[in-house]
Amino acid sequence: MTAPASASAPASAPASDVVSGLDAGSAPRRTSPRAGRDLPGWGKVVAPVGVGLVILAAWIFWVDVLGTAPRMLPSPIAIAAEFVLRWNIIAEDMAVTATNALVGLVAGSLLAIILAALAATIRPIDGMLAPLVSALAVIPIVAITPILNTMYGASSQFGRQAVAMIAAFIPVFVTVLRGFRQTRPVHRDLLRASAASRAQTFRFLTLPTALPYLMTGLRIASSLAVIAALVAEYFGGPADGIGTAIATYAKSGRAALAWAFVVGGMLIGLAFYLVTSLLERWATRRSPG
Repeated sequence: MTAPASASAPASAPASDVVSGLDAGSAPRRTSPRAGRDLPGWGKVVAPVGVGLVILAAWIFWVDVLGTAPRMLPSPIAIAAEFVLRWNIIAEDMAVTATNALVGLVAGSLLAIILAALAATIRPIDGMLAPLVSALAVIPIVAITPILNTMYGASSQFGRQAVAMIAAFIPVFVTVLRGFRQTRPVHRDLLRASAASRAQTFRFLTLPTALPYLMTGLRIASSLAVIAALVAEYFGGPADGIGTAIATYAKSGRAALAWAFVVGGMLIGLAFYLVTSLLERWATRRSPG
């Protein structure tokens, strides 16, 4: 008995059409039962701003009114004054730290994507990489940073960038590898029946499925790359960067200026987090299924 024509895709159908058909025929997404309890749009902005203002008020009261704060904890007003006054030098060091973190994030992410694709495709490579990645994940940054800085010299930024690359590699590799394994066998079989090549299957099915996982990994890795770059600068290398400035001014007793550089590091981290969060939201909206 001949099966109906609608039961299977024609062998000559393009891979993109097959994937589009899968997306179009997928079941509608269910609404989360917690959706009604989520904060409104304005509440998501007002709530953290309000908490921040309360913390600042308590900080000012502790330092300026009670006068019982530690010596190295200046008033937020003094920190803001130093930040505005020394903005030129703070901006220069922010550019150095942001560059180191960005280079490490991009290099670590690219390496993680390539190795995750190989691990998801070739099982022996997966078996070889698993213990290496596990060992790399538990290496303390403070232990490897002085070694890399000494290895590449006091005038090179490569040691700092390498530390940021290692920090970014782990979350991207783990999340992307999981994303590559999320494709359903029935979808792969349908593309294979449609005469799709392995490259077409990866392009139209595996990669779009893994894209939200990649963006989540990038969001996590972006913060880790900034932290790693700051720590690497704190432990030596060239005499620039936010981490070096914090160490220098904290040791010399200029607490307000040291905290002003801390604010600069926080702005870098927030910028990285904001960009990757927006990319993650965009990828989630475009993900199939």
